[in-house]
Amino acid sequence: MASYILKRVLWGLLTVYFIATATFVAMHSVPGDPIMGAKAMSPEIRANLERRYGLDQPLGVQYGIFLANMARGDFGISYTQQNRSVNDIIREHFPVSALLGILAVVVATAGGILFGSITALYRNKRPDRLIMLGVILGISVPGFVFAALGQFGLTELNALSGREVLPVGGWGTFSHMVLPALVLGLGTMAFFTRLMRSSLLEIVSQDFVRTARAKGLSPVRIFFSHQLRNAILPVITILGPAIATITTGGFVVESVFAIPGLGRYFVQAVQQLDYTVIMGLTVFYGAFLVFMVIAVDIVYGLVDPRISLGKET
Repeated sequence: MASYILKRVLWGLLTVYFIATATFVAMHSVPGDPIMGAKAMSPEIRANLERRYGLDQPLGVQYGIFLANMARGDFGISYTQQNRSVNDIIREHFPVSALLGILAVVVATAGGILFGSITALYRNKRPDRLIMLGVILGISVPGFVFAALGQFGLTELNALSGREVLPVGGWGTFSHMVLPALVLGLGTMAFFTRLMRSSLLEIVSQDFVRTARAKGLSPVRIFFSHQLRNAILPVITILGPAIATITTGGFVVESVFAIPGLGRYFVQAVQQLDYTVIMGLTVFYGAFLVFMVIAVDIVYGLVDPRISLGKET
């Protein structure tokens, strides 16, 4: 088991290294000047700024410094936010993104299990067709479209009711989180719904379900004790990567709803060509996703030691 965990950790570190390298190459390949921006400056000021950020060094030296700092957990100082490090941005704003992501995962998981169960119970009937139509829309329509439609609908609802039912944007209270969490979790909810439907329909024909019916158990008990408990396992299997994906995938949603999370700063950094923020947040999010995948792999290995054999089986 120890070798299994060590192998996963080593592969994870290698993956993070390739993410960091690809990000560094991409940032230094795109056109633009992160220092100049829209401001004019004298050659002396420019030289001082290049010296401060290490841009006067050869590209290979910059790459080595970047990797060495990253190994120490130091992602550097922002080009556009004066005297503010990327680590400070992560420390202050990742909790906001994490909280929004957790709420979105709760919404996605609960909705996916509920709607997936309904579609399986009413297979090929009207509820099944309506929910599967919603699943197709949830998977195919981008999140920012739902965000814009949600804001429009909420604005109209607030106007009709004469009071603020829910805030259209901002952050601070639970009411601010409701619509962004729903929008962010819609795609994953649709995927979970389809997964639950397939899993439940497969379990319906299993021998242990037939045995439960033959024993005279009530349909409700059969569903909750035998069908749902086994059908939910595939959802739990992908829950770890789904948490990482939702938490790191709210860039546009956070920008649309003016949420002060990491996604908003990432979008701003891309617009302003802030190399250090882009590279730091990309590596941080990549490492977080890799960590969640490794955690799921380790849980698999604890639950079923045969998984550690991998290709040897």
